[in-house]
Amino acid sequence: MAFTDLVTFNKKKTTFIFIGGKGGVGKTTVSAATALWCARVGKKTLIISTDPAHSLGDSFDRVIKHVPTPITQNLEAIEIDPDRAMDEYKEKMQMQQKYNDALGMFSEQFDVMSSSPGIDEVASFDKFMQYMNTDEYDVIIFDTAPTGHTLRLLSFPEMMDSWMGKMIKTKKSLGAAAQKLKNIIPFLGSDEAEDAQSMAELERAKKEIEKARDVLTDPSRTTFKTVLIPEEMSIYESQRSMEALDKCNMSTDGVIVNKIQPDNTHCEFCRARYEVQQRRLETINALFGNQIIATIPLQEHEVRGIDKLYEICDILYGDDTDNGPIAL
Repeated sequence: MAFTDLVTFNKKKTTFIFIGGKGGVGKTTVSAATALWCARVGKKTLIISTDPAHSLGDSFDRVIKHVPTPITQNLEAIEIDPDRAMDEYKEKMQMQQKYNDALGMFSEQFDVMSSSPGIDEVASFDKFMQYMNTDEYDVIIFDTAPTGHTLRLLSFPEMMDSWMGKMIKTKKSLGAAAQKLKNIIPFLGSDEAEDAQSMAELERAKKEIEKARDVLTDPSRTTFKTVLIPEEMSIYESQRSMEALDKCNMSTDGVIVNKIQPDNTHCEFCRARYEVQQRRLETINALFGNQIIATIPLQEHEVRGIDKLYEICDILYGDDTDNGPIAL
């Protein structure tokens, strides 16, 4: 199998690709190169940066906004603005709570969330939910934050499902209590229509979260590809993250080893680094031999701008645009 075999497209539904790894290994470069290749083979592509320390715009050498920003033919990009994303999320939730006074207790939690660690994952998951339902794009690539943030993002559906379940249970309990009070004090009144609508909103939100979880764990729709460098810390962090993703039932199907030192017999330092990396490559093959492994040599120049990104695109996927991936 070639690395191109890991990118398959559905004919009517969006394919989602998460690209992650330890900070500083080149996730954004690989993500941008993958997006360019998907666009080049004729797929309508969106790349979303979920890292609060955005570098996607720097990589493309373009200003990228919070909304889809054109990059090349078939390719658009987004850098999520956490503050704007949280405002949008709060507004959406407040609309859902319009008929649900019982959920007023959660309004203050949104203010806390907007300034706490985890808001980036909330915003990223909301974007995933948004595009999951539209099928506007053939493929969406997530240039993720470093490993810990990404694992929180991908475990978000489980947390949200539990949270929504508790809210529904609370709503039902409060509704039952209100009905008992009405039986004792009839003039208190109760708007059953609003109660029914608020419960329907909660049930609908829970179903959407369950659907998101199903899409994330469907290997024909969503895959995770890991970028690492041939150093022990990167290798073993990648191994731990793959184990965590496996527990989330996420499909991890590809490893990209970046910044491989070329052999150089004229430089003792370069030769020593090369030999160390060769041993690390043996470890990588032993640990991840069940996945397709692609390699990218250390570049002699900074990879910035579309022309340089196309060079990485050609290394990973080849420059033959006639042999794109099959459609499922």
